Amino acid sequence: MKEEYRQRIRANPYGEFYLDIEKRSFVVHPYKRPGIGSIEELDASKLPEVKAFHSTFYRPDNATLVVVGDFKPEELEGWVKKYFGAVPKPSTKIPRVTTKEPPRKADKRETSYSPRAPLPAVALTYLGPSIRNNDSPALSLVAEILAGGDSSRLYQTMVYEQQVVQSVSCDSDLREDLGLVVFRLILASGKTIADAEGSLNKEIGDVLKNGVTEEELQKAKNRFLTGKLEERETVNGKASALGQAIVMYGDPSRVNTDLGKLQAVTTTQVKEVMNRYITGKKKVVVEYLPETMKPGAVPASTPKKEAKP
Repeated sequence: MKEEYRQRIRANPYGEFYLDIEKRSFVVHPYKRPGIGSIEELDASKLPEVKAFHSTFYRPDNATLVVVGDFKPEELEGWVKKYFGAVPKPSTKIPRVTTKEPPRKADKRETSYSPRAPLPAVALTYLGPSIRNNDSPALSLVAEILAGGDSSRLYQTMVYEQQVVQSVSCDSDLREDLGLVVFRLILASGKTIADAEGSLNKEIGDVLKNGVTEEELQKAKNRFLTGKLEERETVNGKASALGQAIVMYGDPSRVNTDLGKLQAVTTTQVKEVMNRYITGKKKVVVEYLPETMKPGAVPASTPKKEAKP
C-alpha cells in the first residue's frame, strides 16, 4: 500500500495536488479522506485496527460479484457456492455513512506548497449532485465539452491562444452521496494564479450566459460515447459497467439505458446544469505552489550565506 502511494502520488509532481482537492473541498463528509490514505496513516495503523476494519466491511453482504465471459449461466451458482460459500455472513450491521455535507456559505481559498511542483497549479471546485441525479448525464458532457481533448473550448482558448496554462481539465466527479464539479489548471511558465483564474472565469461566464453550440455538444457526445462503447468491447469494461449500474445506481438494467440518456442531452440542458451548480454557488479554490514561492523561502538561485564565527 505504501509503495502504491509512492508510485501514484509521490512520484507524480501533482499527485498530492489531486488529493488536496478532495481534502479541502468537503467540510464534514468522509469524501474528504481520499481512499488511498497517506503514509502517515499507514505508519500509525495497528494490526488489531486493520483486522477490525476487514471484518467490519469485507463481508458477503457488502460485496457485489460480477462475472463476465464465456461461461454457462447454469454453472455460475455452483462456482459461487464452491469459492464463496464458506465465507460467513456476520450478524452485525454494516456501518453506513449518514453525514451530510452542508451547503457552502462562503468562498474559500486554500494554499499548500510542495518541493515537487515545477509550476503553480490551481483548482476550483463546486459542489455537485449525486451520480443518481437526473443532471448526471448533462454534467458528464459539460466536462467533455469544456476540456475533453485538444480541440475543446478551454484547451483552445487557455492553452493555445492565450498560453496562460500548460494544461486544463474539467471533471464532473459525481459519487453516490454528492459530487464535485472540478476545474484544474497547471500554469504556463511566467503566468500567475490571477491570470489563470481570470481566463477560466471568463470562459465559464460565457457558457453560463450563452450556452454551448450544437456542434460542441455533438462532438462531445461522439467522443464520450465512443469511449464508453470501446470500453464495453472488453470483458473488463463490461464488468465495470455492470458493477457501476448495480452498486452506484442500484439498478443493473441501467447498463442498457445510460448511453441513451447521454445521447438525449440537449444544449439547453447543458446550460441549465451549468447554471444550477455554478451560478451563485460558493467555490473552493485550491492553490498548489512550488515551495520556493512560500513566504520567506530562499530562491533556488540565491546561495545561502554561511554564518561567520
